[in-house]
Amino acid sequence: MILIADSGSTKTDWRLLTSDSVLGQAQTAGFNPMYQEADEIYQEVHDVLLPQLGANVPTAIYYYGAGCSTPDRNKRVENALRRVFPDALIDIDHDLLGAARAICGREPGIACILGTGSNTCLYNGTDIIDNVPSLGFLLGDEGSGAFMGKLLIKAFMYRELPEELATPLKNTYNLNKDTILEALYGSSMPSRYVASFAKFMHDKQKHPIIRDMIYENFSEFFERHVLKYDGHESLPVNFVGSVAFHFSDILKQVAKKYGLCVETIIKSPIEGLILYHQELLQTFGVPKA
Repeated sequence: MILIADSGSTKTDWRLLTSDSVLGQAQTAGFNPMYQEADEIYQEVHDVLLPQLGANVPTAIYYYGAGCSTPDRNKRVENALRRVFPDALIDIDHDLLGAARAICGREPGIACILGTGSNTCLYNGTDIIDNVPSLGFLLGDEGSGAFMGKLLIKAFMYRELPEELATPLKNTYNLNKDTILEALYGSSMPSRYVASFAKFMHDKQKHPIIRDMIYENFSEFFERHVLKYDGHESLPVNFVGSVAFHFSDILKQVAKKYGLCVETIIKSPIEGLILYHQELLQTFGVPKA
């Protein structure tokens, strides 16, 4: 019996598995060892996760999490889990690897996360072998909801939107210069605010101006990231995340323009991770990362 986790900064999805069934599921707050200490993570796991598992005790835990990109951070999460599950094999890795395993399985491919932010990697069927850095909210995140939102906000503030877009946008989000700047510079998570405008763009995606922005967003993503990987002409390009999922039709159209083969688009990694780890259990008969 193994326990897998897909953890972002907001929430963590947990699944308890055998090789052929899902025994249970749970959800806790999200974790990010960039900002949280082991004690805080331990407390949430002990107080919230443990009661949801009941009498089930996993022999191995595979945790894919935001911020788990250095040995020190990974050790912080491992130490927290070890206090709750002292006898379990514990494997901690980055959420990008979790995304790659969820959408590519054990086959090589280019794995892409398109949600509030964005990230990509070249995956060999087991591990990440190349990663064009995303550079985050301020300098990058092309393809993401945040990047799309920035395009829309700038067009609004520079008076480039026609009335049929500017008025409903202003009314929906109570937009003016002060509210925008306060949300951007007075918040610890400005990317979430900017990414919230992706919903408006989805609702108005048939408008040619909005459609051009969505095309621009995805074009920059492919040119700055996906096209940089060796083998992009022949490898499948797979996606996970809310933006990829909800804008899948346009995403596929833009990918086709660059001669790319899109095979898989899913909203959340957890279901793909279930299949990946169950296949490993069936193949090897023992927990294996």
